[in-house]
Amino acid sequence: MPVPMDAFDDVRPALECLDLLPEPVVAAIRDWRGSVPVEELRHVDTDPAIADTAPLVERYGSWLMEQSANCVVVAGKRGGEITLAACVVLSHTRVDVNGVVRRQLGARKASFAPMDKAVGDSGMEYGGITPIGLPADWPLLVDAAVADTPYALIGSGSRRGKLIVPGKALAELPGATVLEGLGVA
Repeated sequence: MPVPMDAFDDVRPALECLDLLPEPVVAAIRDWRGSVPVEELRHVDTDPAIADTAPLVERYGSWLMEQSANCVVVAGKRGGEITLAACVVLSHTRVDVNGVVRRQLGARKASFAPMDKAVGDSGMEYGGITPIGLPADWPLLVDAAVADTPYALIGSGSRRGKLIVPGKALAELPGATVLEGLGVA
């Protein structure tokens, strides 16, 4: 079975590409912890015009859809409190915002966070937000299917480029909770 590295001509260790990544991602890579060595994180330089999943897999291969993951920012509301959380699901699924996410956050209402809030608070670009380097106070919800994938193609924090990361490493990120059913068909 192919892995995301097979789709790209130039795959380099993320440590060699820090100049292409936003500061929060750089800081997280430099301070990497966990059982997966930081050297296993890879970077591929891609055209920002095809940063979204559909055009990317159209260009590099439809099989990548099964090994790509999206990171979306959700706002959970309870009373006057708003909690931002990041949710990572395989690209061929969608986040169960009003079920799994709402319950996990203990929120009365949950919805996708406004773009300006997600971008401003994460320090990353819209369409490239990655779970690596998110604010420490954000819950990180990772679908079990992502955690179980050998490698996931994810955003790099910028629309230019992608990271290829073992699913296990995503499950071990600070603040991560692995949940069954977070991504639904």
